[in-house]
Amino acid sequence: MVSYKELGFSNTKRMFEVALERKFAIPGYNASNLEQLQGIIIGCGESDSPVIVQITQTSLKYINKSMVRYMGKGCVEMANDLRYNIPIALHLDHGDSFELCKSCIDLGFSSVMFDGSHLEYEENINITKKIVIYAHEREVSVEAELGVIAGIEEHVKASDHYYTDPEQVEDFVNRTSCDSLAIAIGTSHGAYKFKVEKEEDIPELRFDVLEEVRKRLGKFPIVLHGSSSIPQKYVNLINEYGGKVSKAFGIPETQLKKATQYGVCKMNIATDSRILFTAMIRKYFQENIDQFDPRKYLGSARQELIEMIKKKNKEVLGSAGQAGYI
Repeated sequence: MVSYKELGFSNTKRMFEVALERKFAIPGYNASNLEQLQGIIIGCGESDSPVIVQITQTSLKYINKSMVRYMGKGCVEMANDLRYNIPIALHLDHGDSFELCKSCIDLGFSSVMFDGSHLEYEENINITKKIVIYAHEREVSVEAELGVIAGIEEHVKASDHYYTDPEQVEDFVNRTSCDSLAIAIGTSHGAYKFKVEKEEDIPELRFDVLEEVRKRLGKFPIVLHGSSSIPQKYVNLINEYGGKVSKAFGIPETQLKKATQYGVCKMNIATDSRILFTAMIRKYFQENIDQFDPRKYLGSARQELIEMIKKKNKEVLGSAGQAGYI
């Protein structure tokens, strides 16, 4: 067992306090390979943004648990080498059991999320509370979820969407003592978030639900999952260079920015990175047919990711320039 403090990570408590006070959202960027991790650290370092590096259960298996631990520590050391003075949290995204959350805490994660949204209300509370007790003894933050966020992303699958019931949130937070709460207001996992024909038909998020949750919870950290905007330029590149991704739309950036003013202090972004990487690698191979060095095509995608992260942090989440306040 190792403490996240030994690896140089921060928990999310202070991050969320500052984000709520200054009305911006901490980026929760998902990663599943080295280049994405590098892109996240450089993008956030260059924009002076705090960051939560997120690893899903699937990515944990893909990379290997021990490798995740040392790659995570490498993120901290890399930031130090490049003189980025930014707080970095290592977070388990969508943990599905007490055992998995416990193992990640013991591995050095500074934050874990238990997704009990598919369970009966009381069972969700009981397991979340058990995880919170174990985590808080080690000063690790716990994110919980109430309401079902539709879509498909890795092992997370939900065909139906159930908005969070504002009347349940106070009871849930008080009984579990969780540190943040992911709510369902219309975001969705994956690239196909809405069944619409064109971007203009994307429905607005349920800001009425968000506003009511905020009233009931006061200054308590609210999280939005499925917050990728699916930039159409990358979708178009994939299709231009031999792929087939159609009718893939994300959450408009104007709506995400609006959510930060309602107290959302963390947004999860995963699919944007995957879409971007696929687009840039397809483009690179078409334009450089004689190349075979992974450092070339992965490096190209990494640089594009850095620029996208800097733009999101500055123009959407508002986290750019906020690291010094934490």
